[in-house]
Amino acid sequence: MFSEEELREISGVKRGDDYVEVMCGCTSHRYGDAVAKLRVFSSGELVISCDCTPGCPEDKLTPAAFEKHSGRETSRKWKNNIWIIVDGEKVPVVKTALLKYYNQSSNRSQNGRACHRDEFIRCTDCNKERRFRLRTNEECRSYHDALANPHWKCFDIPYDNLMKDHPIVKNHYMNTTLIRDC
Repeated sequence: MFSEEELREISGVKRGDDYVEVMCGCTSHRYGDAVAKLRVFSSGELVISCDCTPGCPEDKLTPAAFEKHSGRETSRKWKNNIWIIVDGEKVPVVKTALLKYYNQSSNRSQNGRACHRDEFIRCTDCNKERRFRLRTNEECRSYHDALANPHWKCFDIPYDNLMKDHPIVKNHYMNTTLIRDC
């Protein structure tokens, strides 16, 4: 799984049949260090068994859950906040070879939908930035078409995709089919 050279200077390494276990931790400014054991499986799964206090019941935590359990104030950056001891110093897990097989991260939100950020394109007529929501395939297609057009204008916004059922917008759109201001 990992070569001897990759794990040479990491302290507390134990090898299993399909995993490698190392000592890890997370530092909270308020509570200090929370020490644990990180298991890296050959499938890419990461499991942490917490040893923060004697008899801690937390076992089989995800890295994000361990970061939260340790009392870290700025959560959601577990790759930088969880550390491994290399040559006697705390090194973020992201700077080690231990995440080589990690494949659990994805571009998914908690409800399972794909997570896109909104994008903006500047109108060549009025010089205003216009927002493009990227939640569906049609919205992504509209954005990429607008991005490919070097002379894109606000007039080119697909109003059918934006609030098409709203009565005021629908009425305004019907009354101003030829003349619209930017």
